[in-house]
Amino acid sequence: MKAIAVSEFKGIPTLMDLPRPDVRPGTVLVKVQAAGINPFDWKMIDGIMNNGKTPHQFPLIMGVDGAGVIEEVGEGVTHFKKGDLVYGQFIHMPIGEGSYAEYAIVPEKAGLTMAPMRISPEEAAAVPTSGMTALQMIDKLKLQKGDVVLINGATGGVGSFATQIAAAKGLKVIATVGDEAGAKRMHQLGAAVTINYKKAPLADQVKAKFPQGIDGLIDMVSDKAGFENNLQLVKEGGGAFTTLFVADDEALKARNLHGGNFETEGGPAALDQLSRLIDQGQIKVPVENRIRLEDVPAAIVASREGKVTGKTVIIM
Repeated sequence: MKAIAVSEFKGIPTLMDLPRPDVRPGTVLVKVQAAGINPFDWKMIDGIMNNGKTPHQFPLIMGVDGAGVIEEVGEGVTHFKKGDLVYGQFIHMPIGEGSYAEYAIVPEKAGLTMAPMRISPEEAAAVPTSGMTALQMIDKLKLQKGDVVLINGATGGVGSFATQIAAAKGLKVIATVGDEAGAKRMHQLGAAVTINYKKAPLADQVKAKFPQGIDGLIDMVSDKAGFENNLQLVKEGGGAFTTLFVADDEALKARNLHGGNFETEGGPAALDQLSRLIDQGQIKVPVENRIRLEDVPAAIVASREGKVTGKTVIIM
């Protein structure tokens, strides 16, 4: 089968011909129809999980998010059957049996569930990690209808989902953008206000529009100093999350804010919640870029350099 893999940590992703995996007890074999690209995918080949406790195997097939059809079920599997349309996070131990491949083996008890009915496999593959991250951050901000939330990094995958989920909950979303096209897209996704961060410092622009402060912050782009500066915008008692692990608990406590460094808790229950929102028409899946396996190495370079808008999906 064709797959994108590396032969060592920090290796260059390469299109390889590899054996199709054999189904094992408790696992399913998925004929992958599409895989979603996330920054975590290249962080994984850089060794972010190489802690001496997590097993890896090489060649290490990349990819966490995927969607496809169950090709075969292993002994003891009860939740799925051949022909089921599924999606989710394919990541499991050993690291290296990922979704950037024509076939993938996934444990039944991993983050896998039935795919939403109203969207295509390529759209479903864009959902799992970004969608769950957005859903859980919005939930944990504990905001009320009418509250104001600033989403810094709104035009990316997580930001696009977070904007829609927040708007569906009745929150007033301030979305950061870099150009007029981005502003138009974010308004279509439900943003009430867009701010072009290239025109003037973000905090200054937010203060000018919301001098009374905002209720919540989701920040996916700022460094430590930038995040702490943005905390000054949040009202006492509000919430703030960063996905870049730059939060200082003391800085949050000083302003009586909850939140901090955010880590997604994946699983079928969260995926099923997203599926319901998608099937109810409350979330549009923002697939901006559709590529083939041979295009993945260049797409990974673009992701590393922060040059990607929206979600990129690999179509098998």
